[in-house]
Amino acid sequence: MKARAAVVAVVLLMSLGCGPRGPILGTATKPSGVGGTIAGIVKTADGSTALSARKVTAINADTGARFEASTASNGGYTIQVPKGKYRLEVELRPGETLESQPGSTDINVGDLDARRDFAVTVTARR
Repeated sequence: MKARAAVVAVVLLMSLGCGPRGPILGTATKPSGVGGTIAGIVKTADGSTALSARKVTAINADTGARFEASTASNGGYTIQVPKGKYRLEVELRPGETLESQPGSTDINVGDLDARRDFAVTVTARR
């Protein structure tokens, strides 16, 4: 009898955790140390060309911890980081100079700081 009651309790709890379209995501506060996401695009200064396969680094201003990502074919990147203040760097190749870069950003739990874009001037190689 106890086993049957336990099965019924488990089934009941599982059904409460699911909505009609699937599991319900938790809305509770995330534990400390869990931060957010920094995202942006690396493109040419005129905006006409996305720059793929570029390393973007988020550096924690207080600890010096580094978090890296590579840009996709559309020049986009996302980096998940713990809570803190970050500055961003992008890897440049020969013949490139940085036209503009995003300023530092404060990331709190659950933040999405998008549009942290870089613009790069590409000089024609001879």
